[in-house]
Amino acid sequence: MTTARSWWRRGDNLRAEAQAAKDAAAQAFYELDTAQRDLEISIETISAVEESADSRRALSGFQALGERIDQVSAAYIATVDAHDLDRDELDHASASRAVSELTRAKDDLVNARTELERYQSTMTPLLNRAETQLARLAPARERAKQSLLAASNALDEVRAAGITADDLAARLAALAPELTKLNEGPAKHGVKETVQRADDIRRKAEAVRAEAERLPEQAREIDKRLVSLRTRVQALGTRAEGVAPVLSELRRRFSLACWEDLQQVPEQADQAVRQAEATLAEARRARDGQQWAQATAKLAEVRTLMDDVDGAVGAAGDRLRRLNEVRKDPKAEVERTRFVIRDAQRLAMQGRSTPEPRHARPLDEAVARLDRALAALEGRHPDYWAFLTETAAVRETANRVVSNIREDRAAGRA
Repeated sequence: MTTARSWWRRGDNLRAEAQAAKDAAAQAFYELDTAQRDLEISIETISAVEESADSRRALSGFQALGERIDQVSAAYIATVDAHDLDRDELDHASASRAVSELTRAKDDLVNARTELERYQSTMTPLLNRAETQLARLAPARERAKQSLLAASNALDEVRAAGITADDLAARLAALAPELTKLNEGPAKHGVKETVQRADDIRRKAEAVRAEAERLPEQAREIDKRLVSLRTRVQALGTRAEGVAPVLSELRRRFSLACWEDLQQVPEQADQAVRQAEATLAEARRARDGQQWAQATAKLAEVRTLMDDVDGAVGAAGDRLRRLNEVRKDPKAEVERTRFVIRDAQRLAMQGRSTPEPRHARPLDEAVARLDRALAALEGRHPDYWAFLTETAAVRETANRVVSNIREDRAAGRA
């Protein structure tokens, strides 16, 4: 009787051991399944965000690992099905075999999970990069939609001020297909492309908003420039009329060489003023048509024309003034030029007993040129303009020598 009870206890212990092995295998199966689902989510995240060689390798490696896990899982399920631990007639051999096979199945499941976790650790950089992209997705989409709303509101305000802004409205309308794709989301277009699309929509919408907000000020600025340039054109037209009397005096008092190059100034000034008036009218029409870029370009043309007229008209008066001054006292021009030459000569001799030939030669020549220019005024009809031109050239030569000396000395100190 005691022997029978001992055998019963041993059988019952083996049944409990087999059940424990089954429970351990079930726990290993659950942990492997959980780890596999976690990795599958990671792989899906990576695949959704980027289409790179790394992501393709990750997917390929996961598929191969999945086949191995499927084999181990199938073996575990087959082992569980093969052993009914609840039947009354479970014998010692069956219980021992169940313990051995369930333990082996558990070990295979644990090894597969270890391999899976090792593989998952290699995916960490890819997963982190993918999660970073995903974290950008929702804010990027929201910023894009807010920018579109701000641009639309800015256009409404501009229109309320009487400005049509048709080109800006067209640019905003052109974003509608992109907004549709943005709303379709990453499921259809991928995370990376969706984030890029959101950023592109935001940039374009913000550009429209910024330009719309500038339009009222731009319109006011163009209106101000229209008035200002109109006044300037009129004033220059009046000044241009004064060129003819100046030329008349130049002809009467000075030789042909002093004023010949200015003969066309009255006609050129008159033509430029008429062209400026016509261009100004075109700018006005462009502004009335709210063609802001064209209006701005036309105003720039008017300004250029006026600058040219200003120079030509001013040149005639300046010529007469300078000729009068030099005719009255040519020695003042000579002394001014000699001062510049002497200043250059002093610098050339500074710290030296003799100047360098490459500095002395142009300065000696400048002195000779000045003497010849002064001597040329002794004729019956002196060319005062040639005299002024020559003295200016002489001063330029002396100034160039000064610059060369200073550059050489600066290089020597360096």
